[in-house]
Amino acid sequence: MLDAGTTRAGNGVYAATTWGMNGWSESMRQELLPSTRVILIQPGAVHTELPTHITHEATREAVQNGYAKANVQPKEIVEVICFVLARPRHLAINEVLLRPADQLG
Repeated sequence: MLDAGTTRAGNGVYAATTWGMNGWSESMRQELLPSTRVILIQPGAVHTELPTHITHEATREAVQNGYAKANVQPKEIVEVICFVLARPRHLAINEVLLRPADQLG
């Protein structure tokens, strides 16, 4: 539920891997141009089954509380991806950060 611009105590590994993906995708984008486009899509909370796969009870409950309010549907993320991919190849869209309007950080 946290995006690349957000860090909090206790989410160091998540923040490191998320920020790492930013750097890795930008490096790949530069290495693979112009034949391949690399676009980083960073969704916030999306209404999915993710919380049901968490085995640590306290973590699952915390995530479920956040995701219970998530009104962004997976189909909406697909629509954004399709939009980005439909842009002309000469237009570089390096990354897209999207999340529910009421999601804090």
